[in-house]
Parts: sequence; structure tokens; C-alpha cells
Amino acid sequence: MSTDLKYAMAILGLAVLIGLVSLRGLHQRIEQLAESESSEEQARRELLAPLISTPSDVKVNARIFWAAGPDRLAPADVELALSADPVQRSKQVLHTLIASAPSPGQRTIPADAALLGFYVLPDGTAIADFSDALSTETPSGILSEEIAVNSIVRTLENNVAVLRRLKILIHGQEAETLAGHVDLTGFFELNPPSPPQPPPASPATSGEAAPPRTPEAGNGF
Repeated sequence: MSTDLKYAMAILGLAVLIGLVSLRGLHQRIEQLAESESSEEQARRELLAPLISTPSDVKVNARIFWAAGPDRLAPADVELALSADPVQRSKQVLHTLIASAPSPGQRTIPADAALLGFYVLPDGTAIADFSDALSTETPSGILSEEIAVNSIVRTLENNVAVLRRLKILIHGQEAETLAGHVDLTGFFELNPPSPPQPPPASPATSGEAAPPRTPEAGNGF
């Protein structure tokens, strides 16, 4: 092999190596930009999300249920201005559940999910209609799906006392499951009524006959 050919192959190999290094650096840069844009987009969405306010709003300590591990929820007390109207109040606490998780690891609902509508029937049945992202972006698995649904159920149950059960829709339609596991065809119970209390015990009565009266003196007996 001639010296010129060796030089040419060495230069070519060096060029390929430099290209690979540059390509790897470019790939990492693209990933960093994508993560940055995603964070900025989420911050922008949260900033521009319309606040739900009503004339009856009163500041209270709401209980919002976020993740406290891969299979557990924990309540957090959050000061919110909540409406006396159950529909608006439900929207307010669900908006907080979705948009205000303290950290990414505590999030139970996908960041892109949105509450499209919320309705309460006269019998206390609540209907929550979520965007497709609740289904498509919730990780498929029994634990992750249960965490998502339970966070919705417990947040509503602890802040809106008039609700009795919940139906979850996805983009206006009934879905068989959330992401392949948790059944959405039925209802989730909210604020179950307390079991009836037994009546107070009446004084004990004896089944024995009363003893015969002793005749009084002077009654002729």
C-alpha cells in the first residue's frame, strides 16, 4: 500500500470519527432543546390556562391527592378559592390536580390532559369529560392507571361533598379502559353514605311475672 493511500485512509478515518462525535453531540443537543421546549410549553400552558372563578369563591384548604410513590397517593393541603357551586368547584380542584403538581414525580395526570367538561346530575352523579391525552399519555399498567383514577376520585370526594358517584368519559365518549387495564365502563363511588346507626337500646325488661301484691292490713283479706 502506497504512502499516499495510507495518508488518505487515515484522513478519511479521522473525518468519520469527527463526524460521529459531532453527530452524537448534535443528538444530545436536540434532546436538550426538546426537553427545554417541553418544559417551556408546559409553563406557558399553566400560565395561560384560564382561572376558574365565581362570585361565591371562598378561600379554603383544599385536599388535592398527588402521587407519593409508584403505588400510593397522599393528600396535600392547598389554599384555593373554591366556588359554592359543585360544578365549578369540581372544575377548580381538578384543574389544580392537573396543572399544579408540586413535582414531576408527584404528577398523576398527564400534563397535556385537559378537562373538557364537567356535569352533575340531580342524583349527585358527576360526569367528567377529559381530553384524549388522559388515555393516550397515561402509562399503560394497572398501578399507573389506578393512581390516575384514584387521584381524580379522592380529590373530588374530599372537596365536593354533594357528589355521590363519578363517570369518566374520554373526549365525550365512554371508554372501556383508561389505558388498557382500569375499567371505565362503570361508575366510581364518591362520598358513600354513612351506615345507619342502630337505635338506642331500650331499658331491659324482665320476662318474669310481677310478684303478687301483699294484702294491706285492714282490707278484709
